[in-house]
Amino acid sequence: MIQTVRKRDGRIVGYNEEKIKAAIRKAMLQTEKGEDESLIQKITDRISIAGKEQMSVEEIQDLVELELMKSPRKEVAKKYIAYRDQRSIARRAKTRSMFLEIIEAKNTDITRENANMNADSPAGMMMKFSSESTKPFVDDYLLSPETRDAVKNNYLHIHDKDYYPTKSLTCVQHPLDHILDYGFMAGHGESRPAKRIETASVIACISLETAQNEMHGGQAIPAFDFYMAPYVRSSYKEEVKYIEQITGENYADLYDTPIDDYVEKPLDGLTGMLRARQHAINRTVGRVHQAMEAFIHNMNTIHSRGGNQVVFSSINYGTDTSAEGRCVIRELLESTYEGVGNGATAIFPIQIWKKKRGVSYLPGDPNYDLYCLACKVTARRFFPNFVNLDATYNHHDKWNANDPDRYKYEIATMGCRTRVFENRFGEKTSIGRGNLSFSTINIVRLAIECMSIENKEERINAFFAKLDNMLGVTARQLHERYMFQKTAYAKQFQLLMSKLWNGAENLKDNDTIESVINQGTLGIGFIGLAECLIALTGHHHGESEESQELGIKIVTYMRDRANEFSEKYQHNYSILATPAEGLSGRFTKSDRKKYGIIPGVTDKDYYTNSNHVPVYYHCSPRHKAEIEAPYHDLTRGGHIFYVEIDGDATHNPEAIMNIVDLMDKYNIGYGSVNHNRNRCMNCGYEDATEGLKVCPKCGSTHLDTLQRITGYLVGTTDRWNSGKLAELRDRVVHK
Repeated sequence: MIQTVRKRDGRIVGYNEEKIKAAIRKAMLQTEKGEDESLIQKITDRISIAGKEQMSVEEIQDLVELELMKSPRKEVAKKYIAYRDQRSIARRAKTRSMFLEIIEAKNTDITRENANMNADSPAGMMMKFSSESTKPFVDDYLLSPETRDAVKNNYLHIHDKDYYPTKSLTCVQHPLDHILDYGFMAGHGESRPAKRIETASVIACISLETAQNEMHGGQAIPAFDFYMAPYVRSSYKEEVKYIEQITGENYADLYDTPIDDYVEKPLDGLTGMLRARQHAINRTVGRVHQAMEAFIHNMNTIHSRGGNQVVFSSINYGTDTSAEGRCVIRELLESTYEGVGNGATAIFPIQIWKKKRGVSYLPGDPNYDLYCLACKVTARRFFPNFVNLDATYNHHDKWNANDPDRYKYEIATMGCRTRVFENRFGEKTSIGRGNLSFSTINIVRLAIECMSIENKEERINAFFAKLDNMLGVTARQLHERYMFQKTAYAKQFQLLMSKLWNGAENLKDNDTIESVINQGTLGIGFIGLAECLIALTGHHHGESEESQELGIKIVTYMRDRANEFSEKYQHNYSILATPAEGLSGRFTKSDRKKYGIIPGVTDKDYYTNSNHVPVYYHCSPRHKAEIEAPYHDLTRGGHIFYVEIDGDATHNPEAIMNIVDLMDKYNIGYGSVNHNRNRCMNCGYEDATEGLKVCPKCGSTHLDTLQRITGYLVGTTDRWNSGKLAELRDRVVHK
């Protein structure tokens, strides 16, 4: 006798014979004779008795077909079979619709989910087919019922859900010295240790590219200047030895001679050892420049995934004060300023200047001149962004200005905003660690559900109750994904779990990664604080002190609960100011469909990213800094501060410095500057002329405006989804 039923999504439910009766009745009503209640009951009884204790939905439906075929009403069996087919087609219709949009290269939010992927190319289409096919499998078989309901009802978004079955991790900060010093295996080839700057540059590219194929998020190098510096010196020695071969002189005393700075100078008037030394320096600078130029070029052309998607890469630098480290920084910045190809702005890597008092920020600091150059480059090329090592929560007790390995105790970030530093299960560091996975809560939806409560105090209390429940659901979901991820074998991630992740060097191929991955973080993200506050108070935090107090209270509560979850589940939970791209519009569409247009809440095609002041709100950079700064300490899973500036910033690096000064004053952890930059899509010409319609270089009208989307640049807004395009149109200058 049937007791339980296994549904298509894997759930086990109690057997309900009324559902069988209803299905047979529908089929009978489509025939001339109509329904026969006696026959319906007889067939249902036979199935209930003859069936196994637990059966699947399909097995029960097969029994219904057999019983109808044996009955006098065979025409009902035909109608029932047709009904089953229609239901099966209906279940597949959504997938069919998605596939057709991909096949026909339609510009939709499905094909424009990731602005750096060309989903119209064959490989990009294949990736989208795979992605859209995998997500239902995750929903049906890998998520718990409470998580599935939260996702279905628009309360929760699981990022990179299509990668869930692969057990891959999100991102990692590469300890590049492990690879440069000892080499590594990648694919079918073996890389030897680096000996010169050109090789080090190429290996850095290969490391980022290889790891990108093993993970679903970004790749970063936490101390690019420190890692590259030794190969500047070794390249200099090569140049000295080359001069020895040409001249027949012995210049061995120059091999390890102190060098104040690697700066090209004319050789006029120099003789002997002084001439040889400067000549070697000049040639070394040229080689370093070419190596940095090649690194940038490779990071914008090497495809790590389908859809012409280049490596989502970031590099941190700025605090190496050695002559060699400064040379790397200078030539990297000069190459970035020059641009790639026809002078176009490089999209990747996302470059991040590590701002540190006494090192790389104030006049008199060893790297102040390079900081000025960095601001000049940002004024033209958007990068570098700036991470504030002086923010109170970015300090490390072990950091010492005289320690040559001090970079190990410096915060480094992913370009989009992901931050990894604190660690309950090992050394406090950014190096060799990353995010495991993250999910985002739709706090706007929770606030909308409380809007009908007239008493403000009761309304806010009801919101916190809903928030607490959803935080619990999210923490459990992340824990469940972690429990799934930890069963992966080290051999599945050949580079990541041999050279990059902390502790992985001790793993054997068939060991699981369980013993090392808990040093990573689990991110609880949120979106739409501004809309959430409007729903609860009538104003967002940029325009109301009361709303700002509530906003801080909300995110503080999330931070405190994350700390409690860390103790309960023994993970590194952190709160993330979510860098929403496709998500910003998806949440809004669903909420608007259910609740209609709510002024200030669902009346736009997007929700505001995380804790940001809305992009349409007119305010000064200072006011924006004052409002957003307190949230950076609370969102240690990642955050970013944006400022939109007006006009051509190319000749105004002081404007960039002013923004970094705001970061310093208000204890902001990470920030960047947006400004206008036109780009000709035919010849690559760029300038900042407002309203430019025709390229002055080639006459093309195929122009686009280079823009930042969620922390990274996108070469063309043609690949932006509707939500982010709507946000772009609403952005105002902060002045």
